[in-house]
Amino acid sequence: MTQQIENDALVKLALDTFGRVDVMFLNAGLMPSAPLSALQTAQWHQMVDVNIKGVLNGVAAVLPDFIAQKAGHVIATSSIAGLKAYPGGAVYGGTKWFVRDFMEVLRMESAMEGTNIRTATIYPAAINAELLGTISHAASAQAMQGLYQQYGIPAERVANVVAFAIDQPEDTTVNEFTVGPANQPW
Repeated sequence: MTQQIENDALVKLALDTFGRVDVMFLNAGLMPSAPLSALQTAQWHQMVDVNIKGVLNGVAAVLPDFIAQKAGHVIATSSIAGLKAYPGGAVYGGTKWFVRDFMEVLRMESAMEGTNIRTATIYPAAINAELLGTISHAASAQAMQGLYQQYGIPAERVANVVAFAIDQPEDTTVNEFTVGPANQPW
């Protein structure tokens, strides 16, 4: 969900159904990796719309309620590319570096303002998910497919990390998790 109205509707549905929102997990992402020289500018803009604006819109939708209830948890998926630079991943990595900084500032500002909003940012490496389907550059798609075939682990590993973060006491934030295959030298 990248549109503000969609995020607002999701939060309203949760409030109408359950009476409150406790966690917002921002996991949408696109990874159409390609060398910059391929000039896939339409995909650059699409990554910004989903990977950055999706996080902004999700937080904007839930933040007023989290502030009012002085509690809540925002969890966002960045990427190992939000920690390291990779050829073919300049724009994707840039969007994921944004997520890293944004989530850290959200954590810091919440602490300063006393709103008790917890944050967690997840940096996955080779996790088998639909992300590879967003790569249209043939050589990049082939390389990533090989990497994921060799190293990829199930998406449930990320779900386990999300559950761990949520299960922490209300007064505790565990705000960064790098998760990936034990045999991948990322």
